[in-house]
Amino acid sequence: MRQTLDNYEIVVKQNLMNDLGEEITSVYPYKDIFVITDHNVFKLYENLLTTKLNMFNLKFVSVEPGEQSKSLSTYQEVVQKLLKLGMRKNHLLIALGGGVVGDLAGFVAATLFRGAPFIQIPTTLLAMVDSSIVGKTGLDLNEGKNLIGAYKNPLKVLIDPSFLDTLPKVEYKNGLAEVLKHGLIGDPKLYEYLKVNDKLTLNEIKRAIQVKVNIVKKDPFEQNERMFLNFGHTFGHAIERHYDFAIKHGVAISYGMLISLELGIKAKITPAHLFDDVKNILLRLELVKEPLLDKKQFIEYIGFDKKNLADGLRFVYIKNIGEPIIKKCVEI
Repeated sequence: MRQTLDNYEIVVKQNLMNDLGEEITSVYPYKDIFVITDHNVFKLYENLLTTKLNMFNLKFVSVEPGEQSKSLSTYQEVVQKLLKLGMRKNHLLIALGGGVVGDLAGFVAATLFRGAPFIQIPTTLLAMVDSSIVGKTGLDLNEGKNLIGAYKNPLKVLIDPSFLDTLPKVEYKNGLAEVLKHGLIGDPKLYEYLKVNDKLTLNEIKRAIQVKVNIVKKDPFEQNERMFLNFGHTFGHAIERHYDFAIKHGVAISYGMLISLELGIKAKITPAHLFDDVKNILLRLELVKEPLLDKKQFIEYIGFDKKNLADGLRFVYIKNIGEPIIKKCVEI
């Protein structure tokens, strides 16, 4: 799969790392490359990257794994390390890791020297189907998630599902939550697949990516349709904040999706059966458990949601599978 979006390529291919040098030299003419990753991924893949990119001079900056690294303090530390290593404006950054690394490295690329080239190489399912696509970067504040950020397109997004062979089971399921979301907002066949399957093939990964690409092509800067991608995330981000990011993103948005479906039923938008159908999928995938979380304890954090515009909070509801709608939220 080679999909062009905003003049850059999203490449999805099994064992793509074998062609990594060729992919990079096609868009980058220099020898120095700076890799931002986390400690876990560094231990697993430093040798692979160094071997596949032996025609380049690689320098690594590694951060603590986890959401806490999407912070202003970590951002500053990374920038200072890059400068000490000799990075210049036209040097390439590579984001090698999951969503946290991708968001952090992307924000560094958007802001250091007022912009530097970068490439996304996601190593988790969640990052492959969601966060590495379409150039949104972000950092967290105490008040909420992704409140600081910038739009920054990479030179390429290189997705090799082989990385999933070393992904812990809990992280794989974490990514399945986003795949289910993509099915609900844009691909009924993908949704039906997840009703009975726990393991994705290359085909389902491509389908999930295609949902996001299709939406972003219509709305590059989140003025309307791109908000569909935030289905389940208003409460999901509030849940993450409530638990100080100790809860997995996929788990948080799973509960968030159920809350959104519940509110959609209450507003007479969502079919009543859909709540139980989705809940059963999430229970099987061990992304939620009963009794479900009570939405009331998370309401205080919603005021900082980035979809809370000057005239009120926009909320994503599901009218039918593959038919999301955005409406101003009147009652929770």
